[in-house]
Amino acid sequence: MIISVDISYYPLKDSYLDTISQFIENLNTHPDILVRTNPMSTQLIGSYDSVFNALQTEIRKSFENPDSVFVLKIVNMDLTEIPK
Repeated sequence: MIISVDISYYPLKDSYLDTISQFIENLNTHPDILVRTNPMSTQLIGSYDSVFNALQTEIRKSFENPDSVFVLKIVNMDLTEIPK
């Protein structure tokens, strides 16, 4: 099953841009998922297991820093197949 996840990450600290950039870089190390970014959020697309394994790993790393907030929207379809 292919899923798509839309993530908004809000690190509650002054150097938030560096923290968000590092999170996105870490996501890109997972070869089994597609990572797309835009000014408002990041999308992950791939198999259910691959996406959630990547999320589990990378969100855990982010929670090692205090005051991290994530908002996730999850849909059970491949959003790359939706015409623009």
